[in-house]
Amino acid sequence: MVTLISNSAEETEAIGERWGREARPGWLIGLSGDLGAGKTQLVRGLAWGLGVRDRVHSPTFALVHEYAGGRLPLTHLDLYRLETPAQVMSAGLEEDLLKPPGVVVVEWIERWTGNADPALARGGVVHGRYRQVRIEQVEEAVRRIVYEDTCA
Repeated sequence: MVTLISNSAEETEAIGERWGREARPGWLIGLSGDLGAGKTQLVRGLAWGLGVRDRVHSPTFALVHEYAGGRLPLTHLDLYRLETPAQVMSAGLEEDLLKPPGVVVVEWIERWTGNADPALARGGVVHGRYRQVRIEQVEEAVRRIVYEDTCA
């Protein structure tokens, strides 16, 4: 497990940007953290690192935003409004979650997996790298970002 400390929104975006430059097809990044923890800021940076120049915002009401124009397609899901894994699957998100063509970032990943690793949840197999990320607000502008990578 790796722990990073971000002292500003810009630092959180810079962490995401580094991840975007490293990203490979099939990456699934699961984000957990309270409202306002910085999940979408991290995704903004990741998009920038992929070369996406579109404005990135949380898909809380739309569930999914897709961004093209970068070196890999980016799919950004927000499961906040879904309460159970069954609701996630009935929303037709299984293909994005289990076999991403580019990079998929899922805010509120625990709404799909509970506490299980997504590579194991619902009997699915993530085809590629999975990064489990927890973002915690430590102070007004300070965030603790803890992550662990696994491969399917």
